[in-house]
Amino acid sequence: MIYIWLNIVPILAATFAGLAIGYGWARAAGHKVSAGVALASLIAEFWLTAILAGAVILAPDQASAWTMAMGSAFIIWVGFVLPVLVVTLGVRGAGVRATASAAGYWLVTMLVQAALLQAMGLVPPPAA
Repeated sequence: MIYIWLNIVPILAATFAGLAIGYGWARAAGHKVSAGVALASLIAEFWLTAILAGAVILAPDQASAWTMAMGSAFIIWVGFVLPVLVVTLGVRGAGVRATASAAGYWLVTMLVQAALLQAMGLVPPPAA
């Protein structure tokens, strides 16, 4: 996990971008964000961004760096985030609209984070 410390600035920048998107999304939906939810969101966004950074670092060079960065975000979203949202929100009885909103939020967030990580540059760990 040394890559997290090597890339702490871009990871933190992308984390705070994700938080800003989430705050705006919540406000647009008429939700208030409590301090506890904000703290949990900070921790979760940081961890998700760190994992995304690792995926971007390890993405093969089969295409341009930008294609691989955005593609990594999309693949993680469609492969993990979207199914979890559909199942979890479906079990809770959330409608299609709420599920689509949550899915859209996460797709936008992950694409913005991947773009920031790529634009700022990531340092691979030694021997990677």
